[in-house]
Amino acid sequence: MLCLPLAAAEVSGAATPAKEAGELPDDALSHLREELGINEFTAPSIAKVFDTLQFLMPIPMTEVARKMPARMPLDRADLAIELGFLIADGFLVVQAGQMEKVEELAKDLTRYGKALGAGERVNRHSASLLDSAKKGNVAQLKAELSATQKDVEEELKTLKDADLSVLISLGGWIRALEVAAAAVDKQFSPERARKVLREDIADYYTESVAGLEPRISERANYLEMRDILSGLRNAMVIEEGKEPTKAQLAEIRQQADRLVKFALMRQQ
Repeated sequence: MLCLPLAAAEVSGAATPAKEAGELPDDALSHLREELGINEFTAPSIAKVFDTLQFLMPIPMTEVARKMPARMPLDRADLAIELGFLIADGFLVVQAGQMEKVEELAKDLTRYGKALGAGERVNRHSASLLDSAKKGNVAQLKAELSATQKDVEEELKTLKDADLSVLISLGGWIRALEVAAAAVDKQFSPERARKVLREDIADYYTESVAGLEPRISERANYLEMRDILSGLRNAMVIEEGKEPTKAQLAEIRQQADRLVKFALMRQQ
C-alpha cells in the first residue's frame, strides 16, 4: 500500500534508491507535500487542494452541481472516495456562500462517517457545521470540514484501513479538478489555467492509485483512472516559453469529467 512516496525514507534519513525515469525528484515531492499539507502519516488535505478555488471565482455552480445518490455504496472503497467528493462539495458550497446547503451536507457527512466506522467523530463536526452556517462563519466551516477529513483518517488508521485515507483525498482532488477546470474553461486566461495545470499532483495520485491494495487497484474503474491520471499528467505540462491554451484546458476538463465518471463507479 502506498500512502506517501518516499516519505519514510526521507524522515528516517535512510538512503533512497535511484529514481526511475519520469519519477518526481525528492525536492519536488517535498514541496508538493508541504503545499498540500501532508506528511508521512497523512494523505493530502482536501482543504489545501480546494484553496485554489478562491482564485478561480466565479464558479459556474449550475454546471458543476452534483446530487448525492439516495443509497450509499456497500463497498468501503466506494464509501471513502464518495466521502472525499462530499467533503470537497462542502468547501465548494462554503466558497460559493450557499449556506442553505450545509444542513443537507452535514446529514450526508454523518451517514458516510457512520458507514466507515467514524460516526462519533463526524457527528461532532456536523453539529459545529450547522452552528457555523447559521452564524455565517466561513473560516470555521472550512476548519470543521478539514477536521472531518483528519478525524475520519485517524479512525481508519486504528482500523488499519490506510488505503481508504488515500481514497478520501483522491475523491476530494478529483472533485476540485472537475470544478476548477470548468471555471477556467468558462472564463479562460493563462493565469487562471496555471492553477489547474498541476502535473506534479497528477503524478502523485497516479502513483497513489497504483499503490493501493490489489482488490482496489485492480478493479476495472481504477485501472481506467490510472490511465486517465497518467494522460492528465502529460496534458498538464506547459512547454518552456509557452502559455497554457484554451484548447489545452478544454482537454483537461474533458479528462476530469471522465475521471469523475470512473471514480464514482461503484463495485457491483
